[in-house]
Amino acid sequence: MWHLPKQLAWFGIGGFIGFIVDAGIVQLLVSKFGVDPYVGRLFSFLCAATATWLFNRQFTFHQRGDYTLFGEWSRYLVAMSAGFAINYVAYALAVHYSEFVRAWPSVGVAIGSVPGSAANFLGARQWVFSGPRRGGSAGDAKERENKP
Repeated sequence: MWHLPKQLAWFGIGGFIGFIVDAGIVQLLVSKFGVDPYVGRLFSFLCAATATWLFNRQFTFHQRGDYTLFGEWSRYLVAMSAGFAINYVAYALAVHYSEFVRAWPSVGVAIGSVPGSAANFLGARQWVFSGPRRGGSAGDAKERENKP
């Protein structure tokens, strides 16, 4: 259990990286390429989720299930979908009701980030990165978890 504060801190750093990727890509797509902000956000989410998966698998969660890389990535995307749904609703409402956010969709990404983060952390911790590392046993994982 002592890992929880450390995991939350690392997850927050990964989330900030994801926010930069998400906001940067959606802003670029909308302002430079004229992409619809609702469609652009779907693409930017995919990029941001991939970036946070790479970060979180390396720094935040040291245990991994027995999945292939593609299996872990796709499981991570599914887990992040709940948080993204919450995030996207807040984003879409902000884009719809604010001319400013429509022009600067990165602001909408920020608005949606906070409510989706808790769902994302729980999904990642409890479902994607909950098992022992490949090649290790559940007992080995429990032993690693209890080491300071």
